[in-house]
Amino acid sequence: MRRFFTPLVLFLITFNSLLAQKGNNSTLKIKDIMQGDDFVGHRPSSPYWSTDGQTLYFDWNPNEALSDSLYAYSVGSKNIKKVDFLTANALPSSRITYNQNKTKAVYSKNGDIFLLDIDTYQSKPITKTHGQESNPHFTDNGQSIAFVKDGDLFTWNIASGLLEQKTRYVKSKDKEPQRDTKNEWLYQDQLGIFDVLQERKAKRDAREEISKKLEALEPLEIETKGKRVISLQIDPSGSYITYVLMERPDSKGTIVPHFVTESGYTEDQKTRSKVGDEPTQYEMFVYDVENRKNYPVVLDNLEGLDYVPEYTKDYPDKTYENEDRISFINGPTWNTDGSKGILDIQANDYKDRWIVLLDPKTGKVEQLDRQHDEAWIGGPGIGRWGGGSLGWMPDDKSIWLMSEKTGYSHLYTMDIKNKKAKALTYGQFEIYGASLSKDKNRWYFTSNKTHPGDRQFYTMSLKGGKWEKLTNMVGRNDVVLSPNEEKMAILYSYSNKPTELFIQDNPITSSGNTQAEQITNSNTDDFNAYNWKDPEIITFKASDGAEVYARLYQPESSVKNKAAVIFVHGAGYLQNAHKWWSSYFREYMFHNLLVDNGYTVLDIDYRGSAGYGRDWRTGIYRHMGGKDLSDQVDGAKMLVDKYGIDTDKIGIYGGSYGGFITLMGMFNAPDTFSAGGAIRSVGDWAAYNHGYTARILNTPATDSLAYKRSSPIYFADGLQGDLLILHGMVDDNVHFQDMVRLSQRLIELGKENWEMAVYPVERHGFVEPSSWTDEYTRIFKLFQKSLLGKE
Repeated sequence: MRRFFTPLVLFLITFNSLLAQKGNNSTLKIKDIMQGDDFVGHRPSSPYWSTDGQTLYFDWNPNEALSDSLYAYSVGSKNIKKVDFLTANALPSSRITYNQNKTKAVYSKNGDIFLLDIDTYQSKPITKTHGQESNPHFTDNGQSIAFVKDGDLFTWNIASGLLEQKTRYVKSKDKEPQRDTKNEWLYQDQLGIFDVLQERKAKRDAREEISKKLEALEPLEIETKGKRVISLQIDPSGSYITYVLMERPDSKGTIVPHFVTESGYTEDQKTRSKVGDEPTQYEMFVYDVENRKNYPVVLDNLEGLDYVPEYTKDYPDKTYENEDRISFINGPTWNTDGSKGILDIQANDYKDRWIVLLDPKTGKVEQLDRQHDEAWIGGPGIGRWGGGSLGWMPDDKSIWLMSEKTGYSHLYTMDIKNKKAKALTYGQFEIYGASLSKDKNRWYFTSNKTHPGDRQFYTMSLKGGKWEKLTNMVGRNDVVLSPNEEKMAILYSYSNKPTELFIQDNPITSSGNTQAEQITNSNTDDFNAYNWKDPEIITFKASDGAEVYARLYQPESSVKNKAAVIFVHGAGYLQNAHKWWSSYFREYMFHNLLVDNGYTVLDIDYRGSAGYGRDWRTGIYRHMGGKDLSDQVDGAKMLVDKYGIDTDKIGIYGGSYGGFITLMGMFNAPDTFSAGGAIRSVGDWAAYNHGYTARILNTPATDSLAYKRSSPIYFADGLQGDLLILHGMVDDNVHFQDMVRLSQRLIELGKENWEMAVYPVERHGFVEPSSWTDEYTRIFKLFQKSLLGKE
């Protein structure tokens, strides 16, 4: 049908468009770029290979459907087709566990367990229930499959099909209450008087004796006393079952009210507690299946269990107590025959990581390595909330692990007898995702060796030595090798080129040079219509002499307005001054819009960011808003000194941790920043979660100084410039309550140069394009008005 527009309608359309673009000289429109993937194009993700290496599966949404679907790329025909729902549902999972000789694999999908034949890529269900079966793994020397169901461990014999329950956990073994002294006397007296009671008791005792003999043929009844059973697994031989009992303390949670609901009533959501909880207790046990014995894993010989943190010296009048430093216990990672296992153990103050050797016959451990950090243990492959990357070497006499011993996360091997560690990689760069090749003769891993903001895929000999670079596209190369390791699926992106999927022959198995071939094209026409800027990666000297990496966006001299905006990435431990497509892609597009309007934009990998080693990672220990803020201030000074920016025309903005730094900048560096947009910000670290905050600031009860110098709410009186606060009202990560408390503080201080925009249906990560649009329209107006004096 043809549409006819009157002059009035055309005028209104043009007028509304001008309102939306008011003050914006870019061809980009905020409403468009804040559509996210609908504007950029939905990216391919989660690639995995069929076991024969002939098909590459991945999630994709090139047709802008409501959600991603599974697609298949055929290596032979080089065709891509969408996999229909029923076919996708019948395919094996992307996560499979192989047997020792890699002829079979097991996996869980939709709560059921499947056995996969590697040669045929055909699978058959082992379970088909309404319940949830999980954690499948091989045992009994590959003859059986173990899995967890309803909190107990079961095995299924591949040859016979026998399903056997191996554990029986109960909250309590007490079946009847014990008689007190008075009632015991009465009981014995009754038996002495009446023959019939004696006869009945004798028959009952005989039946119970038979029951006990039958019970001896069943799994041992193990008492949990109400604690939760986790990490339940059986060793490769089928002889020993290990498990951990976890007990969480009762902690008061926070209520997040939802005001915009389908019911029309306010609905409360229960969320996390605040930092400073009593630590969760973890105890590991071994169950000897054949001998029906259950015994604890003894961890009292670990080095440093009585460690008292250095920061406690700041509190000489306060007694420090931490009776049991043992926290999460990951493993065991078993050797081939199950005679030994490796445990990866964390301390509850996050300052120690122990790697120990477990003897399942006795439950005793031998410490192999203690990684200690006065701040907190971390880094690539070293783990945060779970275990780190480690495993057995092919000889079963040594292990491999990751360590920040040199200040950067590197790959090591260690002989379990002499406990001598050998560094296989070393230098001022990081190692990511190390794994052994199929033939166990070489390593594969990713590294930022060439540049902190460039990640390439490498291989080297099992014993270390010379590296061979297998990828050659500058940016980020996330590689998934085919099962035979002849091909590489690469999720690749560059600074101004969003992620696409590539295929490349592995140079190790191919003769001559190999080139990556792009197999997906995901960009929309609207995205391709704009010439996206390639930000320059620069470095500048911080006030303490450190070299800081940053992304710099510069406008053409003809439109340069001598104003600058500094963007602060979130998460703290995250990297954004790199050469690949940013997870902050909306912000990246917004920066292009700002540059078109004459702004210079700086995006800094401040202290605490990832990719630069241990000292950079822990540079914020006990003082968030210290060096991470001074890096922003030093960046602003560099813009003034080197790029001609006016001192009174510098704004700052960011979300989450970036919002926190924005608040600290506006409160503690008011002479540097004239305006700030604080998005989903932390206003008081004492209100944030334990797992993240206690690593960096310890706990409020033990290290109150760290919290008071790190929390914006204590510095709100310093506000001089124009502050815009933006927050989702149902944020269950950084609670809206945090900004409500800060707003009350600003009111009490009589501050008038701030305002707050709230988003009733948004959590921490915004979802609705309308919310994104409103948010960034307000931020743009803030900078236009406060930095340039434009209404």
